[in-house]
Amino acid sequence: MCSTISDLDLGSQQLIRQVRRFAISGLLATLLHTVVAVGLIRLLGMSEPPANGLAFAIATVFSYTINTLWSFSSALQGRNLIRFVCVSIVGGVLAMAMAAVAAAYGLHYLAGIGLVVMVVPPVTFVLHHFWTYR
Repeated sequence: MCSTISDLDLGSQQLIRQVRRFAISGLLATLLHTVVAVGLIRLLGMSEPPANGLAFAIATVFSYTINTLWSFSSALQGRNLIRFVCVSIVGGVLAMAMAAVAAAYGLHYLAGIGLVVMVVPPVTFVLHHFWTYR
């Protein structure tokens, strides 16, 4: 019985560590996306859509690498890369859906961003925890 309780404590500590690292990784990826997009727009005169597309691609590669190696302590491999990309696509579709819901209800665009921030990271964390890295 004691080993079971101990195992639960270790498991919950590991989960908390993963959540914390996932949040930090997400903030760093968002910062990288922003810096790359702004740099491409201001320094190279690129228009916003391609600048954000390239910034998204760079931030996604960074996010996959840091989440795989640091957040989930896993190896870089094809299987989890494909799953990571699938979860990223789900997250992107979910983000657009949250923004569309806010717009449909006539809410300020910041409310849509708030919905995205509240819904997408927890959903993508759960998908990564139970699917990408299993």
